[in-house]
Amino acid sequence: MLLPDSQLTSREVLQAFHRDEPYLFLGAAFTTVALVAGAFGILRRRFDALLFYFALFAFLYGQRLWLQADVLTITLEHNDFFFLLRNIVNYIVPIPAFFYFQASGLLGRHGKALVAIFSIGYLGLILATLSFGIHREFLFLNSILAVAPLPWLVASLFSRSRDRDFAAIRPGLIVFVACLLWDNLPDLFSNQLALYETRPRVEPYGFAVFLASLGYVAARRTLRRDQELGSLQQELELARRIQLSILPNSFPESAHFQIAARYVPMTSVAGDFYDFLCVEDGRAGILIADVSSHGVPAALIASMVKMAASSQRSNIAEPAQLLTGMNAALCGNTQKQFVTAAYVHLDARDNAFRYAAAGHPPMLLLRKSAVTEIVENGFVLAMSPTASFTQLTYPLIPGDRLVLYTDGILEARNAQGNLFGEARLHAIVQKTSALAAADTVNQIVKAVEDWSKSQDDDLTVIVCDFATGE
Repeated sequence: MLLPDSQLTSREVLQAFHRDEPYLFLGAAFTTVALVAGAFGILRRRFDALLFYFALFAFLYGQRLWLQADVLTITLEHNDFFFLLRNIVNYIVPIPAFFYFQASGLLGRHGKALVAIFSIGYLGLILATLSFGIHREFLFLNSILAVAPLPWLVASLFSRSRDRDFAAIRPGLIVFVACLLWDNLPDLFSNQLALYETRPRVEPYGFAVFLASLGYVAARRTLRRDQELGSLQQELELARRIQLSILPNSFPESAHFQIAARYVPMTSVAGDFYDFLCVEDGRAGILIADVSSHGVPAALIASMVKMAASSQRSNIAEPAQLLTGMNAALCGNTQKQFVTAAYVHLDARDNAFRYAAAGHPPMLLLRKSAVTEIVENGFVLAMSPTASFTQLTYPLIPGDRLVLYTDGILEARNAQGNLFGEARLHAIVQKTSALAAADTVNQIVKAVEDWSKSQDDDLTVIVCDFATGE
């Protein structure tokens, strides 16, 4: 048989547990909601500030309810660390709430300042408690910090009456504010402030209503962002297909030239571009270009490059004049983005090619296993309306191979930060001299991708073989 004191203690514990039942249930519910929200955020693999602060706020509030349970107060009555921890958690809980309000736009243009002020206040209470222990003055300041922003939050909500999200938060906040005032106002006017709560609390019930409204807004905004992201991805996919449609599928069959191209964009849409401007029998015109930016802006400018090149059909046999005309068409229309380009015109009847470039990496000529850089560069396109270009004429011998590429090939970096560089490209061009043009472009791209596991720029390679001069 238990001793009378033990029987009394057991009865007190049982009574405390019955008093705590609703709070323990709410604490478990809030914690579960927080874990579900956190797991959802992790599964999305994208940081969502609203969802993160919502989950953190709900989790800390749930832990706070458990720590404030009377059954723990009785069983750990002489454990100073327990009471210290409970008070510190009490000061931590409001911090993610203010960050949630800021992320949702509820705090308006002064949000950052308000979050900083109240966060510093609560952090000060935490440090003071750790340094000097639990004092009634700290609890009094906590009550002030809890009550002070509430009228301003309610007024802010009503000032945004047409916003659907704020309309959803408003009822929950009003209920929570009422319950919070009910629990905290007596402390502000009482000279007998207890070091821990002993009276029934209504704030957790108000918080349950408030949490439901916050969860609705967080879920609604998250789903809306996912829908917007899905729409954006669909638009990017459409843009990718449109961009691919402006690139030639292949060079027509020719008795004189075998030409292969490989294009690997860094993102869905990119700024590299190439085109075959001349496909007459015995003649070929190859244009390659690279826009300085990336993504959608670069893709739009690449489309402009195609239009500018198409407008110069009368100059397809004169690379310098073609680039000059393209430059005039692009200047003032690229939003300060520049374009590098190179154009080569091959003539099997004259056994020669003409070449000009605008700030582009040099074209490579593979002749009898020797690689030569063909350099004839002028100013980049779209920077100066008065830019002029020159061209060179070079003999074309059966068996010659020309290689054009964008700077993404040369500037690919490995894990140590080393560039792929000209020497490696030259070595691959020599090594693949016996392969067909299509196999060579694949080998070059594979070598670059093996060198750099993460692609930091668009990759474009064109290989042209001159088969015969007849």
